[in-house]
Amino acid sequence: MTGKSITNNPWGEWRSVTPARLALGRAGAGMPTDEVLRFGWAHAMARDAIHATLDVAKLETDLHAQGWIVAHVRSRATDRTIYLRRPDLGRVIDPGDIARLRAEPIVRSDVCIVIGDGLSSLAIERHAAPLLAALKPLLADELQHAPVVIATQARVALADEIGELLQAKLTVMLIGERPGLSSPDSLGIYITHAPFRGRSDAVRNCISNVRPEGLSYSAAAFKLAWLVREALARQLTGIELKDESDLALLKTKAASQISGNAAPE
Repeated sequence: MTGKSITNNPWGEWRSVTPARLALGRAGAGMPTDEVLRFGWAHAMARDAIHATLDVAKLETDLHAQGWIVAHVRSRATDRTIYLRRPDLGRVIDPGDIARLRAEPIVRSDVCIVIGDGLSSLAIERHAAPLLAALKPLLADELQHAPVVIATQARVALADEIGELLQAKLTVMLIGERPGLSSPDSLGIYITHAPFRGRSDAVRNCISNVRPEGLSYSAAAFKLAWLVREALARQLTGIELKDESDLALLKTKAASQISGNAAPE
């Protein structure tokens, strides 16, 4: 199909500012061939992101290089097929890992960071380590940190049980979000105060779409650090904790302009 055979959409200029599938044009009664091919490619990327296996060894190496202590758990979903068919099994820890965590010497911590593959291991492989690198200097030195726990076949609620076993005051779950056709590698963050198995989603704060094309690492880290500090200070998260980090960011930017330092974008 030649370019002259394609009828362009008058909204075509919007495509320069969004990855959304709009103003696709048409070729006769159908879509242009290149758009059909792009759709097929995006669908394949989203499908692969769901089924791909997280490279735990590489992630652990990257985290060790940043100075994090790392532990591992897996959920009761023994493989990807069961994980997708039985979401409930992705929310509870494998019995063997429960026993192992209980056998560890426990020091009550302020924050436990859990990294779960979720529905996009691609998001974790690309963004978890860079996000934690941006976060580490923003967390107060006096905070006690549990080991960073890499969890496979994990759903969000798995962090509740991990936090309870490690006696953490707060859990931060980094997890691969459900892939979209324009974002197969979007990372989400869930913050939960006083974690224990059975906590509801109403007690969580969420930061979504962390990736270079969405919310940048520096901006997400700033927002996350603010929520962690406020959650520990107020002893709550969820619907009772409103995210006012943007106000703090404006103050930081104003101070940075005065001092000449860069603030997170």
